[in-house]
Amino acid sequence: MVYFYRGLCSLFLFISFGSLAQTQVTLSGNVLDYTTQKPIPFASIRLKETRVGVSTSAKGNFVLKAVIEFPVTLLVSSVGYQTLEQIITAETNQVFYLNPQSVLANEVVISASRREERRLESPITIEQLDAKALRESPAPTFFDALESVKGLQMTTASLGFKVPNTRGFTNPTNVRFLQLVDGVDNQAPVIGASIANAVGPTELDVERLEVIPGTASALYGINSLNGLVSFFTKNPFDFQGLSVYQRTGLNHLNDSQTKPHVLSETALRYAKVIHSKLAFKVNLAYFKGFDWIANQQQDLNPKANASVNLLGDQNPALDPVSSYGNESSNRRTLSLNGKNYVVARTGYYEKDITDYQLQNLKADLALHYRFTDKLEASYQYKIGQLDNVYQRTNRFKLNDYRISQQVLQLKSPVFQLRTYYTREVSGKSYNIRSLAENLDKQFKSDNTWFKDYSTRFLNSQQQGISLPESHQLARSFADQGRFQPGTVRYDSAVAQITNINNWDMGAALRTKASLFHAEGQYDFTSAVKWVNLLVGFDYRLYSVFPDGNYFINPVESGENVLYRKGGGFAQLSKKLLNDNLQLNVALRYDKNEYFKGIFNPRFSAVYNLQQKHFWRISYQNGYRFPSLFEAFSNVNSGGVKRVGGLRLMSNGIFEDSYIRSSIDAFQAAVNQDVNQKSVPLAQAITNRASLLKKSPYDYIQPERINSLELGYKGLYWNDRLLVDGDFYFNFYNHFIAQVEVNQISRRTVTPDSIPFYFYDKSKQDRYRLWTNSSGTVYNYGSSLGVKYNFWRQFTFSGNLSYAKLYRKKFNDGLEEAFNTPQWISNVSLGNPKIFKNVGFQVNWHWQDAFLWQSSLGTGPVPAYHNLDAQVSFRVPQLKLQWKVGGTNILNQYYNQMVAGPSIGGLYYVSVVFDELL
Repeated sequence: MVYFYRGLCSLFLFISFGSLAQTQVTLSGNVLDYTTQKPIPFASIRLKETRVGVSTSAKGNFVLKAVIEFPVTLLVSSVGYQTLEQIITAETNQVFYLNPQSVLANEVVISASRREERRLESPITIEQLDAKALRESPAPTFFDALESVKGLQMTTASLGFKVPNTRGFTNPTNVRFLQLVDGVDNQAPVIGASIANAVGPTELDVERLEVIPGTASALYGINSLNGLVSFFTKNPFDFQGLSVYQRTGLNHLNDSQTKPHVLSETALRYAKVIHSKLAFKVNLAYFKGFDWIANQQQDLNPKANASVNLLGDQNPALDPVSSYGNESSNRRTLSLNGKNYVVARTGYYEKDITDYQLQNLKADLALHYRFTDKLEASYQYKIGQLDNVYQRTNRFKLNDYRISQQVLQLKSPVFQLRTYYTREVSGKSYNIRSLAENLDKQFKSDNTWFKDYSTRFLNSQQQGISLPESHQLARSFADQGRFQPGTVRYDSAVAQITNINNWDMGAALRTKASLFHAEGQYDFTSAVKWVNLLVGFDYRLYSVFPDGNYFINPVESGENVLYRKGGGFAQLSKKLLNDNLQLNVALRYDKNEYFKGIFNPRFSAVYNLQQKHFWRISYQNGYRFPSLFEAFSNVNSGGVKRVGGLRLMSNGIFEDSYIRSSIDAFQAAVNQDVNQKSVPLAQAITNRASLLKKSPYDYIQPERINSLELGYKGLYWNDRLLVDGDFYFNFYNHFIAQVEVNQISRRTVTPDSIPFYFYDKSKQDRYRLWTNSSGTVYNYGSSLGVKYNFWRQFTFSGNLSYAKLYRKKFNDGLEEAFNTPQWISNVSLGNPKIFKNVGFQVNWHWQDAFLWQSSLGTGPVPAYHNLDAQVSFRVPQLKLQWKVGGTNILNQYYNQMVAGPSIGGLYYVSVVFDELL
C-alpha cells in the first residue's frame, strides 16, 4: 500500500432537515469518486487503511486519485451523523446513506477510564473540546477556551498564568488539579502544579482536550483530587505538513493605569513522515505582551485603629491589597500620648515596582517510530522560558524561569510504557512583597523609622495639629529620602535586593528541582475474555536543591531533598443486560515514604436506555499526599516563617503555639480597653488573656475525599439536542490547609507572663504551617449543559454550574480557601459557515460573587459578566483561516481573585496557514 500525503479535508455544507444524507461512490480505474446527493455538514472523508484524505471540487464532489489495492475501507464522518464505515471493492458502484446522530454521540474519550470509550458511556462526568471547537472559539488561545467548559472555573493570576479548577477549593497554585499532555504531567516540581501552558503544546498541535471535573485519583493518583485536564496532541504520522499561526492583539484599552499595549503570539508546527516507520514534528512558539495590572485598593486591615476612630485613608496601619511592605510583620503598636496606635511602614504598590512585560518562548521536538501498525515508540523534548507574574502566598515576578521535559513512550492498543524527566530552574525571579519590604528596610531600619515617626507625631500633637494630620505628617517625615521608582538609587537598590536569596533582607527566588516519573499499563481484556481488565503502575521521585531560603535539608545538610511515591491500579469493567448496563470497579494503592500506604476505590455503573439516554452513578475515594512545598518548605519571609508540615520540618512548633487570629483579636481588645476605657495596659492584658487560643493542630497527613456522583446524558429531537447533567457530594477528611500560629521566642516562661509576650510582637516567632483540618469538610454541587444543532449549522450551547461549601467547624484558624462562585454560567451561539467560508461565534460568561481566602488577601470578589466574540474567514485555496475577535469586548474590567489583576478587553486578529485545512 502506498502512503499518500494529504491530511483530512473538511467541508462546510448546509444541513438538510428531516431527511437522510445520501452519498454515492463510483470507481473509474484508480480514481475514487464520492458524490453527495444531498447536503451534509462538515464532512471528513478518508481511507481507513492509509489515513489518506480526499480533495473536493467546488460542486461538492469528492475525488481521490491513488493507486488503490482493493478492498479498502472508506470512512465518512460528519457533524450530526453516524460515522459511515464502508468496504469498497473494485466493483463498487452504489449509494450509501448516513444516519443522523448527535455530533457528541460518537466522540471517543480516554481520560475517564484510561481506555477508549464513547463519551456517552463514560462512567463519570467528562467534557471534551476537539480541534474544531477550539478553532471556532472566540478565546484567543485554546487554553483560554477552557473557561467555557461546563463546571470549570478559571482563575487569572496574570495574562500568561491562568489556573483551571473544578468543584471548589482552588488557589493560584492549584495542587488538587492535574494537567496532562499526552498522559504526561507537566507540573513545575517546586510549584507542585502546572504554570498554565508555559511548557505545554501549541495551538497548532492540539488535537483535542478532555476535562474530568471531580476526583480522578483512583486511576491517576497524585494531584487529581479536584479533577484533571488532558491535552492530546497531533501524531506526525496522522497530521503532517506545515502550519503557522500569528495572533496580534491589543489590551489595556481605556485603562487609566497605562496606555494600550500590543501583544503578539507566533507559532509554527512542522511534521513529516520520513518513511513508513519514522516521523517527526517540531513546534515553536513565542508570546510577548504587557500583563494585566494588579492594583486593588481595599484595606486588608481596616479596623486596626477603630478604637481611636482612624478609619479609611486616615488609618496609619493601612494595608491595601496590592501594596506590599505594610503587612502585619511590618506594623508596630506605638504608645503615644496615652493611646495605642497600630502603625505600618508605607510599602510600595505592585504596579510601581513590578515589570509587567511578559514573554513565553517554548519549543518541542518529537520523534516517532512505528515498529508495526499497532506498536509505536516516541521521544519528545520540550523546553519553555517564561517572564511572567505568578501568585502563590506572595506575588512573584518570574524572570528567565525555565522548565524542560524529556519524554519516552512505547504504546500499543494493549500496553503503554512511559517515563519522563522534568527540570525546573527559577532563573532571576523575585518575590514582589519581599522586594517592597526590604526596599523600605534598606532605606531606613524599622527601629529608626518608627522612632522618627513617633517623634514627629508627638511634635505635631504639641502644636495642636489634628490627630489624622499628625499621623500624615509623621509618615511624611519618617519617609524622607525613601527610594523612589525610576531613580538611579532605586534601581541600584532593586538590583541588589533581587539578587539576595534571603527574604529577610533580599527577594531572590533561586530554586532548582527535578521530577522523574515512570508508569505503565496493560490491558488484559483479550486474555481474560469475560471481563475488561486494565492494570497499571507508577513511580515518582522529586529531587530539590536546598537553596537555604525556600528549601533546606534538615537531615543531610547540603544534600538534595528527595520525595518519593509509588503505586498501581487495577480496573475491571463488564457489560450486562444485553450490553445496556456497564459496571466498573477500580482500585488503586499508593505509598509515600513518609506515610502509610493508601487504597483508593472507585465504583461506577452506566445504564443505556434505548441508545438515547445514559444514566450513571459513581462512588470513589480519592487522596493526595502533601505536595513538595506543603511537605518541605522552609521560607523566611517578612518575619513569617513558612514551614512544611512534615515532622522533620516543623518539629516542636505545633506543640507550643497559639492561633494568630486569636492573638490579633487579643491585641485589638487590649487596645480598645486602653484607648476607650482608659484601662491600664497591664490590667487590659490580664483581662483579655482568655482570648488567646492554643493551636490544636498537628503534623500533616494525606488528604482524603469521598465523592458520590450522579449523572445523565440524553439525546432528543432527532438527536440534535444533547442534555448533560450531574450532581455530586464530597466530604474531605484531613483537608490540607494553612494555619498561622505564633510562638513565644523564649521557650520557657511562666504561664502568667504568656499574654504579655503575645502583646509584644518583638517577643514572638511567627509561622505559617501546613496542617490538616480537625473536622470534616463538605461541599456539593451540580451542573447542567445543553447543546443544540439546528438550522444551517447553527449551534446553541449553554451550561450552568452550582457549587456550595459546608463546613462542620468554623473559625478554627484554617483557610479552607473554597474560592469558588456558587453560580457559573456560559452561553454560546455560533455557525462555522453562516456565509460561504465565513463563520462566527459569540460566548457570554457570568459568575456569582464569592469570598476569596488566601494568605495574601481575603475578601469579596464581585460578580461579573463578559462577552466574547469572533468572526472567521477561510480561504481554502490558500489554506488560510483568518479570525477577528475579542474577549470581554465590552471592556468592563473585573477581578477573579483578591490580589490578582484587573482584566479588561483583549482584541485580536489571528491568521493560520495549515496544509491540513
